[in-house]
Amino acid sequence: MRTLYLDTFSGISGDMFLGLLFDLGVDAQQLETELRKLPVEGFELKIGREQRHGIAGCRVQVCCQETHQHRSWSSIDRMLAESSLALPARDLARRFFRRLGEAEAKVHGIPIDQVQFHEVGAVDAIVDLCGAAIGLQLLGVEKVICAPLPLSRGMSRCAHGALPLPAPATLELLTGQPVVDSGCDKELVTPTGACIAREIAEFGPLPQMTIEQTGYGVGGWQLEDRPNLLRGILGELASVEQPAKDQVQLLESHIDDSSPEQLGYLLEQLFEAGALDAGYTALQMKKNRPGVRLTVVCRPQQAPQLARLILHQSSAIGVRSSFCERYKLERQLAKVSTKYGTAQVKLLFDRGQFLRLTPEYEDCRQLARTSGQPLEKIYRLVDEAAAEQLEPLISKDDDHD
Repeated sequence: MRTLYLDTFSGISGDMFLGLLFDLGVDAQQLETELRKLPVEGFELKIGREQRHGIAGCRVQVCCQETHQHRSWSSIDRMLAESSLALPARDLARRFFRRLGEAEAKVHGIPIDQVQFHEVGAVDAIVDLCGAAIGLQLLGVEKVICAPLPLSRGMSRCAHGALPLPAPATLELLTGQPVVDSGCDKELVTPTGACIAREIAEFGPLPQMTIEQTGYGVGGWQLEDRPNLLRGILGELASVEQPAKDQVQLLESHIDDSSPEQLGYLLEQLFEAGALDAGYTALQMKKNRPGVRLTVVCRPQQAPQLARLILHQSSAIGVRSSFCERYKLERQLAKVSTKYGTAQVKLLFDRGQFLRLTPEYEDCRQLARTSGQPLEKIYRLVDEAAAEQLEPLISKDDDHD
């Protein structure tokens, strides 16, 4: 699988991403020909070679007559929908602006149809995002993986006035994704850059791959502490297929002076607050005290809330935290009907191939209580109902074998 890894040590912006695509071999004339299919006039691509800290790459600047014309999300979407761009590029460009529109709507507290793009809606941003969509198709990229994005601190100026860095739209776009502090007061990750990464990439470390080539997209900053470059590594993933994976955070604490009632209550609260998993392991602690190790698996954005819950609702005075990768099966929820009522089941897949299903315990427990039937029998009935009622879905995904 042809894969592009985005090494974002100095952030990402729309123009840096476009420069990277050119540096990796996208034909500039071919891309410009496609861009001319857009009903947008008065722009010119300035493409050149520049260095940052002695490393050469491709710098792209969109020179246009229009600077800050405001455009609504719906008008941009309609413009793209009616354009003669190739279907894959057109759909991806529309997804880019849809994601931006949703982020802007959330930040400003308005419906997406009322969103007016300012810098993002200007010709240069439209060219950046549409050029990114076109360039990815021309390059034949099948998968994109992105390193955690470095966020800046400080203030920037835009059509709304002074705004804090990272820009509010950038933060909204990156909700649920891994980020790091850049230690920089220049805007390294722009909303358009965040939008591209969020829409096309999964976030993670450099995968096992055979490198075909490396390219650099050059940004406009001259930074002392790093070269303002977006590095891309293009190659083929290793042939060994791996299960799907994501990044989770582990919280741990050793506890030796909380009552069993406290510990049980804490576990309930952790699950109610969104923990993916939590449990206790017996320990022999200092001064020969028996205790437990609490381990919580959660999404990174939930970690502060859950750590505070542990500190407030137990005798723990410290919580350790670490990041790790989690291999996982894809999951899909469905409901089935039995003669005693309905129950939810969880369908489990690996790369689209159906593996098995598991009835949801709470639903089965409720059916057992209301019907007076043994829990084991309810499980069996739900399994049989799922096999019959979900057979088209299961058989369809079995075709991947």
